[in-house]
Amino acid sequence: MKHKRNILCVETGCAAIASGKAGLLRPEAAALAGDDLRAICESLKIPPVLHMGSCVDNSRILVLAAELGNALNVPIHKLPIAGAAPEWYSQKAVSIGAYFVASGVYTVLGVMPHISGSPNVVSLLTEGLKGAVNASFAVEPDPVKAADLITGHIERKRTELGI
Repeated sequence: MKHKRNILCVETGCAAIASGKAGLLRPEAAALAGDDLRAICESLKIPPVLHMGSCVDNSRILVLAAELGNALNVPIHKLPIAGAAPEWYSQKAVSIGAYFVASGVYTVLGVMPHISGSPNVVSLLTEGLKGAVNASFAVEPDPVKAADLITGHIERKRTELGI
């Protein structure tokens, strides 16, 4: 692993297969995390990647985000969180992503949804919703660049919250 990050990952769906094969769903994977996250994972005996069910169980993640927001007394869009669908393969994933964005979660897709025939829809989903829900989609097929977008977003939000 090139960079050790202090970002806990909560996932649903097919991503668990890759995470499981990589050993990231096991508590021992805490050794791959940054110092702060490793300490938390080791003390709680949890892995740095938590799996919360199938892809249609994403609402569980939003329930968790809402509870974190309530605990910190901030709306979801101010939390240091982001969504990702690097290899979505059905329109169901795009609708789930739209639910995340509408809930205030910046979401990075690895593949452009089949909306590029409509410049207005592309503009709305990638920029236009920021004013309404304080979140948007980004599309980045390169996984390293996508991770950098997500990490940069999370770090900005942490700075804004003073954490």
